[in-house]
Amino acid sequence: LYHARFNRYLQNRKLDDTSDSRVWAFLGDGECDEPETLGAISLAAREHLDNLVFVINCNLQRLDGPVRGNGKVIQELEAVFRGAGWNVIKVVWGSRWDELLAQDKDGALLNKMNKTVDGEFQRYAVEDGEYIRENFFGPDPRLRQMVSHLSDDELRTLPRGGHDYKKLYAAYKAATENLGSGRPTVILAKTVKGWTLGEGFEGRNATHQNKKMTKQQLLDLRERLNLHEEIPEDEIQADNPPYFRPAEDSIEYQYMMERRKALGGAVPRRSTKARRPIALPDPATYDEMRAGSGKAEVSTTMGFTRLLRSLCRDDNIGERIVPIIPDEGRTFGMDSLFRELEIYASQGQKYEPVDHALLLSYTEDQDGQILEEGITEAGSTSSFIAAGTSYATRGVPMIPFYTFYSMFGFQRVGDLIWQAADVRTRGFLMGATAGRTTLLGEGLQHQDGHSLVLASTVPAVQAYDPAFAYEVGAIVRAGIDRMYGPDSTANGGELDPDVIYYITLYNENYVMPALPDGRAEEIEAGAVRGLYRHEGAPDGPSKRATILFSGISHGAATEARDALAEHYDVGAELWSATSYKKLREDALAAERWNRLHPSQEPRTPLVADLLGQTAGPITAVSDFMKIVPEQIARWAPRDRPFNILGTDGMGRSDTREALRRFFEIDTGHVVVAVLTGLLEAGRIEPSVVEDAIARYGIDPEANDPYWI
Repeated sequence: LYHARFNRYLQNRKLDDTSDSRVWAFLGDGECDEPETLGAISLAAREHLDNLVFVINCNLQRLDGPVRGNGKVIQELEAVFRGAGWNVIKVVWGSRWDELLAQDKDGALLNKMNKTVDGEFQRYAVEDGEYIRENFFGPDPRLRQMVSHLSDDELRTLPRGGHDYKKLYAAYKAATENLGSGRPTVILAKTVKGWTLGEGFEGRNATHQNKKMTKQQLLDLRERLNLHEEIPEDEIQADNPPYFRPAEDSIEYQYMMERRKALGGAVPRRSTKARRPIALPDPATYDEMRAGSGKAEVSTTMGFTRLLRSLCRDDNIGERIVPIIPDEGRTFGMDSLFRELEIYASQGQKYEPVDHALLLSYTEDQDGQILEEGITEAGSTSSFIAAGTSYATRGVPMIPFYTFYSMFGFQRVGDLIWQAADVRTRGFLMGATAGRTTLLGEGLQHQDGHSLVLASTVPAVQAYDPAFAYEVGAIVRAGIDRMYGPDSTANGGELDPDVIYYITLYNENYVMPALPDGRAEEIEAGAVRGLYRHEGAPDGPSKRATILFSGISHGAATEARDALAEHYDVGAELWSATSYKKLREDALAAERWNRLHPSQEPRTPLVADLLGQTAGPITAVSDFMKIVPEQIARWAPRDRPFNILGTDGMGRSDTREALRRFFEIDTGHVVVAVLTGLLEAGRIEPSVVEDAIARYGIDPEANDPYWI
């Protein structure tokens, strides 16, 4: 559905001619119980998507039993789709019923059809003709007389509409001629599950679980398909049934080859050749992210919004950027883009908005660039998939940036994100208002401390937790280069371009540092690879330690570094850990290579090499669960303590300061964790740790936040 809408988006923005294209969706009647199946069908009529066709196979069965044993699923679906404004085509009865319906002058047959529930129709599919005569036609003398000329076998084989090729052809033809009507089409075809497979399969509740046919069932199938001459009985073995291939000079073979040629060749075949190639943005597009915010305090969300605007303004790539938001644009500070980029509305804006006189007015247009989807993460993710696969489906590369509450991403639509990876979507998922303690005052429903954990389960997802605007810029640039630039294997590079970047964004304001002179290339490369030295240890202290921070935890890490030097004679260096997932995957790849190449020089994981350049105990802190940094724990130096602080537990409504104290990731807890590592290494006495606990007012007997 959203794919059909995105094709119209491309058409209205003059990016591609999709006027003759259609999108077909093939579903089962049981699948229509899924909210994702019917939840957005009103959008199709509202958007006038006459390029969309649903074909629903109504065999009346789910995996376990009837879909609506005590009702009629076709009538139910017809009402739902007609009410949503769709063009409904029903293919219920085969042609051999037409003669009987023509005789039905008083409506007795039609009344019987309408009153018979689906559970009974399923029963008729497995019974013989005598049973059908007695129980469907028999109770009414008019109906019994109507079929008196038909044998029991003819009654048993009266076809349902979905198995009548002429009627199906007529339905498909009507659907293809629907362009211009402004209404999407649904075809409701009544069938029998397991049709032609014989008595042991047709209409049986266990059909889905039957994985193998007996020799007798194979013989029955041969009889049903009239393949006596083509497949001799002595060739049929239950363990190894023959593969039938029509002769190349046969009518059947010639027909199939002609149709396959007309449809573009053999399938499956996937083409990613760009009909309209994409150019990379001007490097200057990222300059604002590199420059920092001066004295102004901004969030990484605001920094990203500025980058998004710059990308959309870029002469090379601007029209290919697809901003997607689920009714949270103002929360993310993206309302500043409404008037400049405009919100896509297929019929244009037919009203004057209440804020029309304001600079940031809500502006819609038929060629608007922003997809403002409303409160639907599932719909927004579907648009993300449609845009992110346009390089393959249309040969027109587009780059979607879907920005959402990070809590409502992988947790809410994880199945769709998995599907996005499966169909090789390319694009950016921007998890805004991230972190368990950063989105203050909104409680457990919104506070995200685990999206990075869920992201780690999807192989194609490149998950990042950046702290600074220049890190966001470097990661986005690397992502675009990987998808469509020199890093892509399609352009001679070494990296798979079919990836999804997940980047967390925070709503906490602080000064964004500029890239240090002389280290820009090193730092940007480090941000992309997942870990780099942010600042060295201060001079003077005699003891050393290492602190890894991610996202907003850089604040507590920096304050802890200063306190450790001032009060405890500890010089801690700071490392920005932007992607534990990437570090883990690199380490696993090195392990695999070493395992399979025992006689060659072993490879060292990047994280082991980088941490080997540090000194003292290692402390990792982030606004996410402890399991996120734990992804690299097994490759940390084994002779040095590795302690992790994170936000395991449920969210709470409180201030940031109170939340960080509660989840034990504030400055005081970072100091205590570093000192604990030094205690474990035998460098300090327990009294030093106790002093820090007292200095920062930490309650040693406080309840574990994980259980509250």
